[in-house]
Amino acid sequence: MSTLKDNIAKMIRHLPEDSTLEDIQYHLYVLEKIRKGQESIKDGKGISNEEAKVRLSKWITK
Repeated sequence: MSTLKDNIAKMIRHLPEDSTLEDIQYHLYVLEKIRKGQESIKDGKGISNEEAKVRLSKWITK
């Protein structure tokens, strides 16, 4: 299992050389949101794909 530090180091290695501090901050923000989402799912707080589709269908028009 990767540590948070490992994940951040990997993320930084994959960013373009001309990345700004804002780019790095944004990617750190996204990593944290993903980590929190995974933690919520593990704790049984997630929703099913079907429920997600119902919720999104209210916003998405074809």
